[in-house]
Amino acid sequence: MEGPAFQCLPPWVKAKLSPKAIECIQKVHDWVENECIPAEEVMKEQLKKDRWQTPPLMGELRRKAKARGLFNLFLPHHFKESPGLTNLEYSCCAEIMGRCYWAAQTMNCHAPETGNIELLAKYCNEEQKKKWLQPLLDGTASSGYSMTEPEVASSDPTQIACRMERDGRDYVLNGRKIFGSSLSNKDLTFYILMACSDPENPNKWARHSMVIVPVNTPGITHVRNLDIMGYDMAPEGHAECVYTNVRLPAENIILEEGRAFEIAQGRLGPGRIHHCMRLIGQCERAYELALIRSIDPRKRPRGKLIGEFDSNIERIAQMRLEIDSSRLVVLNAADTMDISGNKAGKYVIAQSKILVPSMAARVIDECMQLYGGLGLTQETLLPEMWTYARFVRLADGPDAAHRYQVGRAELQAAPVFREQHQRYQDKRNELAKKHRLQSGRALL
Repeated sequence: MEGPAFQCLPPWVKAKLSPKAIECIQKVHDWVENECIPAEEVMKEQLKKDRWQTPPLMGELRRKAKARGLFNLFLPHHFKESPGLTNLEYSCCAEIMGRCYWAAQTMNCHAPETGNIELLAKYCNEEQKKKWLQPLLDGTASSGYSMTEPEVASSDPTQIACRMERDGRDYVLNGRKIFGSSLSNKDLTFYILMACSDPENPNKWARHSMVIVPVNTPGITHVRNLDIMGYDMAPEGHAECVYTNVRLPAENIILEEGRAFEIAQGRLGPGRIHHCMRLIGQCERAYELALIRSIDPRKRPRGKLIGEFDSNIERIAQMRLEIDSSRLVVLNAADTMDISGNKAGKYVIAQSKILVPSMAARVIDECMQLYGGLGLTQETLLPEMWTYARFVRLADGPDAAHRYQVGRAELQAAPVFREQHQRYQDKRNELAKKHRLQSGRALL
């Protein structure tokens, strides 16, 4: 574990890695460095020919990665379909994947596939797994996740209004969704969709259900594709869709009616960690570009290398500190999930989701500064990296929602601290009396 695949990992993480994980991390590193990063320009050129067709190179790389045992690495070891890595071990792989935006897809470890596969593995019955999960694991199908709506506050999912009504042996869907994967991508097979099935239920957390929607079901209208800050994110993309009397068999419902929020939380927790670790890998690559720029002998403003200016030395140091500290937060979250479960880990998951995307956008922005005007152009990958980081700040919930969760948990601990500090005060008063001193000022 002395090579570049492990050089950023703290000792406590290395001590927890199994021999299988060590081998896997090294294989992922070699795959990304030798197969993915060198192929970035070819992938871009193939996408130019047909924006909404999966590039032939992607199919070739996916077949090769699968043959090398690098498929579905993200699925936690407590699932029978898992390759056997813990969340912590997979986090080490995910960081390496993040060095190339689409590297995770070559290993079937990309969003929204990871979240959907884990959801299906955790909550579906055996018949549903055979029909919907296995093709995703095999890489022969592609899925989307459809939750957000344009007409309600997306930060409050209890307002989701897309209606799902029982009609005999079927359910009928009506509503409008945004940010699901684009129907322009002909590889897309089905959505996992969240809808309101019991609007009058007094428990607002039990009003919604999750259902599988094949994309070829009559009544689905593709309204438009959505750009993300100028990028179409093809061929997966994001879209706005309208569902009009979309009829689905009752066996497509996941778990049972009213369980959507339970399912959504089970899905989102691990996915947030995956996003965060990939972002850290992305930051490492951006940081490397900044270091290269800093020693470029062609760039000598006022006769000095860019990296010889005191302000830039401090800038580089600050970036290094922020990347390393954020990595520790995410690794801690992954380890907490392994030890105590996703539900117990929601606090540290929220911490990661708040800290890492903001850090990534900030660090990449500094890297663009070091590159000057060209840092804003297609001359480097930095603008695409920054856009992805900015997007992830909103994906799976805005910062404010996660800060609220963390802040509320902290305030719930306040009474314990009050009691603790009251004991301090009582002891001060006892000691003051014993030593015939005036009692200390009351602090509470």
